[in-house]
Amino acid sequence: MIRGSLRLPGCAALFAIFTACAPARPALIPMELLNDHASSTARAPVLLAMLPGAYSQPADFRAHGFVAAVRSRGLAADIVMADAHVGYFGDRSVIRRIREDIVLPGRRAGYEQIWLVGISLGGLSALGYAARHGEEIDGVVVIAPYPGSREVLQEIAAAGGPAQWQAQAGGAEGDIEREVWSWLAAGTSAPDRMPVVFMGYGRDDRFAAGHRLIADTLPAGRSLALPGGHDWAPWLAVWSVWLDRGLLPRCCPSQAEGDE
Repeated sequence: MIRGSLRLPGCAALFAIFTACAPARPALIPMELLNDHASSTARAPVLLAMLPGAYSQPADFRAHGFVAAVRSRGLAADIVMADAHVGYFGDRSVIRRIREDIVLPGRRAGYEQIWLVGISLGGLSALGYAARHGEEIDGVVVIAPYPGSREVLQEIAAAGGPAQWQAQAGGAEGDIEREVWSWLAAGTSAPDRMPVVFMGYGRDDRFAAGHRLIADTLPAGRSLALPGGHDWAPWLAVWSVWLDRGLLPRCCPSQAEGDE
């Protein structure tokens, strides 16, 4: 597991890509969070930390049905939606803020499970956290994750795949993209040692080629391709499929009754 700090070149490149159309917002400390609790009287056993894409807001998880999908199934999970925007890539603090503002407080609060749920650039953040602090979380759900720059993906393809690329590159070069890919590649030789990672995406997503490369690093049954592109409808469909896998506990009758 790689624990070096993010170096400027990789994060600066990401920052430039995602701020080309709009300026980045300030990277506040602590990160702003939007909460939704399963019960008003008791903490749920599970915390779902949702990380939005570069051009999304935390409230979009509510607006597009992600929170409702959890609640309609009666799952015993509290939800925190983080404003982990691109500004945190600009100052190289995104992993630190997720850790200090969400994961560690969640562990101190007594959550039995903590899952990171990331969309697009938020998916890269979630994978970056798993690469660096995988032992602190129970799993990662990444939906249409940003797979990295064209340069990095071309390197991997030219090498013959993630495992071969890692062998040639000698590991990550310090930026978050290569750090994630080096970690994913290491999992191909020991998939049972990886924390639970599930990935889903739309077959027509503009990043689908990168998603297929990621899928090759995951154990069987941990990736899913559905119709659609890089948009909320296929993302919600993927989320619904994952929720229906039954990995999260349901609310006990007393909790469910208390919320009515």
